[in-house]
Amino acid sequence: MRERQAGSLDMWASGPVVVEQSILTPWRCCPYEHPARSIKDFSLSHGKDSRSSDGSDGDENKERGNWSSKGDYLLSMVGYAVGLGNVWRFPYLTYQNGGGAFLIPYTLMLALAGLPLFFMECSLGQFASQGPIYVWRILPLFQGVGFTMVIISAFVSVYYNVIIAYAIYYLFASFQKVLPWSECFSWADEFCSKTQIVNDCNTTLHGEIIHANYTFVTSNNLTCINGTINYKPVQFPSEQYWNKVALQRSSGLDETGNVVWYLALCLLLAWMIVAAALFKGIKSSGKVVYFTALFPYVILLILLVRGATLEGAMDGIQYYIGRQSNFTKLMEAEVWKDAATQIFYSLSVAWGGLVALSSYNRFNNNCYSDAITVCVVNCVTSVFAGFAVFSILGHMAFVSQRPVSEVVNSGFNLAFVAYPEALSKLPVSPLWSFLFFFMLLLLGLDSQFASIETLTTTIQDFFPRVMKKLRIPVTMGLCTVLFLLGLICVTEAGIYWVNLIDHFCAGWGILFSAVLEVAGVVYIYGGNRFIQDIEMMIGHKSRLFWLWWRICWFFVTPALLMAILLWSLATFSPPSYGSVQYPTWGSAVGWCMIIFCVIWIPIVAIVKIVKAEGTLFERIASCCQPAANWGPYLERHRGERYSHMVDPKKEKEHEIPTVFGLIYTQ
Repeated sequence: MRERQAGSLDMWASGPVVVEQSILTPWRCCPYEHPARSIKDFSLSHGKDSRSSDGSDGDENKERGNWSSKGDYLLSMVGYAVGLGNVWRFPYLTYQNGGGAFLIPYTLMLALAGLPLFFMECSLGQFASQGPIYVWRILPLFQGVGFTMVIISAFVSVYYNVIIAYAIYYLFASFQKVLPWSECFSWADEFCSKTQIVNDCNTTLHGEIIHANYTFVTSNNLTCINGTINYKPVQFPSEQYWNKVALQRSSGLDETGNVVWYLALCLLLAWMIVAAALFKGIKSSGKVVYFTALFPYVILLILLVRGATLEGAMDGIQYYIGRQSNFTKLMEAEVWKDAATQIFYSLSVAWGGLVALSSYNRFNNNCYSDAITVCVVNCVTSVFAGFAVFSILGHMAFVSQRPVSEVVNSGFNLAFVAYPEALSKLPVSPLWSFLFFFMLLLLGLDSQFASIETLTTTIQDFFPRVMKKLRIPVTMGLCTVLFLLGLICVTEAGIYWVNLIDHFCAGWGILFSAVLEVAGVVYIYGGNRFIQDIEMMIGHKSRLFWLWWRICWFFVTPALLMAILLWSLATFSPPSYGSVQYPTWGSAVGWCMIIFCVIWIPIVAIVKIVKAEGTLFERIASCCQPAANWGPYLERHRGERYSHMVDPKKEKEHEIPTVFGLIYTQ
């Protein structure tokens, strides 16, 4: 369709030009960048005049900016991937699915599904230097996937900061000589107890065996017969404190109640911390993560050392990953599904954050080694956190004279009920409680930083000039809007809203996006073509090097993601919180949220097809070709493969390719 002939003009006069002719267009000249401009750019990069107020000294990409150092990027990625789930979900899944045996499917799923998708997203963002929406210039038909990722990240950001607010509240509550959940104080009811309470049993009276309540037994100085004792359904003080004091939990979603003012203040503080960390974008957040990403490891180590010295600690660890390991569990499909799901959500793939953070890398950064490093650190952290959790839960079981299986839990019940209860039994319990909730705060903030950076990156891609001049007001405005949206989650029914958003938005919508992402890049854009793009960044690699990635990208990873998606849809159940069932309208709201997230995939695809030219088949075919401005953001990185590329900073109209998409104009 196009013939191209290079001219040999005087390069010192006007720079080399490429003369090209198309069957459908007249002869035209497309000049390359003038050498004088290249020399000027070089001097600005290295001279004193290159310093700017936003800290962009030495940035390769002056328009978008780059990470100040490799460490900023890696710690931001580790902080994004390592979150609350590593502490409150993975240890429980390991215990539930065979202990140490669970590490086998977990490791396999990391290699077959998690790492390939993680590497793909890092490469996409770094190659194009674009956020999760504009990176879909690679395949305009699927640009709606980027919108879905960003919208889901926005929904999740609303409730995720509420969880951080819970941690802040408990952090402040730890500044007391006696932890407020250590005993059944005035807020407790008759079911509150630190030990089991006998309700009734069989006993012997006048030579006959009778069944009597425990009050009668004790008042008559009788003794219960072993094996006949029934206990009252009691609750730990920490559980009642969580429901009655911290949350002021209502009876259900129907009973909204008032805003819990101290949780609202904690939520405001959480958003103020996020806004302060991101006021200069990656330039400021990249420095904050040196503390927020590393200090949790110090706390985990302290908790592990303390827990290992307690009585009963080994019992907890044995339940977690010791002799209680059950390898027969590997024959159950549910175990493999749990391993794949945990890997998928733990690495934060398909949320848009990996693409957004990687888009600020320098073009020739080794994203391959980065992906492996972050994935390995994430998984090792999960295993390490399990030892810290189960050692202290083992001590709690020992003190309360219960089996470990009765005190272990996951999610909110682990973070705000079981673990605080265990910590309250330790000497100097306020110190350990402070450390634990400070760790939760830091783990949550890292992930929240990246989620909000995903949103601000998207805004920057759409309005680069606005963000360059008004980054601080835009960031503050975004955080304010999300804070106001989150107020519903700090009412007396707030925990039901948090659970509802998590149940719908953080579920199969992300899996659906991931399936389309892999299929679009590998099968439509072309897996081998994508590999060539990666080699432009990290250098040429052998066929043997790419063999594993081809097997995963072309076959294994899409199949596993599709299997998880279908399983999630088949086993989808109505939302509930504990024993509380949601009303019909609550489920309807949840479905509306997830539909609002994924509806952009067909809407954007239809818009692209309508704006294209030609027959319906030609329109679809053209939208399956990369946009004219797809490729490396900076001209000096484009090489011969992308020498035809339209400047992505100038030509917005080329977002919609036509049937003659191979004819590029400048």
